Amino acid sequence: MNTSLNSSTRLSNIKTSNINNSAEQWITCYLGLGSNLATELGSPAEHLQQALAALCHHPAIRGVQASSFYASVPMGPQDQPDFVNAVVGFETRLLPFELLLLCQQLEQQAKRARLRHWGERSLDMDILLYGEQQIAAPQLTVPHAGLGERNFVLIPLRELAPELLIAGKQISSYPQSEDWTGLKLFISNTPAESLTQSCVTTTADQSV
Repeated sequence: MNTSLNSSTRLSNIKTSNINNSAEQWITCYLGLGSNLATELGSPAEHLQQALAALCHHPAIRGVQASSFYASVPMGPQDQPDFVNAVVGFETRLLPFELLLLCQQLEQQAKRARLRHWGERSLDMDILLYGEQQIAAPQLTVPHAGLGERNFVLIPLRELAPELLIAGKQISSYPQSEDWTGLKLFISNTPAESLTQSCVTTTADQSV
């Protein structure tokens, strides 16, 4: 997750390009979700499912599509459980920093504790892409800084959007989008099956 954002943060000195400041337009976004810590609120997979449910029921979000869930080895300290990762895509009227605040609120609801850098967490939510916008701010970088280097993000993202362009390049041109090192399928398209009255659709739903 990007650095915490206070709701009163001044947005001066933020470098952006192609940003539309109107919340009236629906913008296509992609988020990366991850968890490797079970709590009294649920297992890692359940943390992701709960976040997806919250996105589904947000009034400024529509057309939620979730990838399969993937198990991945940790990027950071190796003395922690494997992660469960997924990518979710949707359209939103939230502005970038409003979406960031929503992600942080959902992390807090999952009782995320920042114990150590790249350490265990009950829920991690990162904004990967926000339309075609580029944002460089202390609190938020879009496209996400590590997007092109992380197979646990690119593989589920490619599952959702196989023709997606990232920084002008086809997602399939990124080597990590087909590198399964340290990655395996954990749950195939379970979110749509497990959410009560779900608005989530998956790649399996689209192929029917």
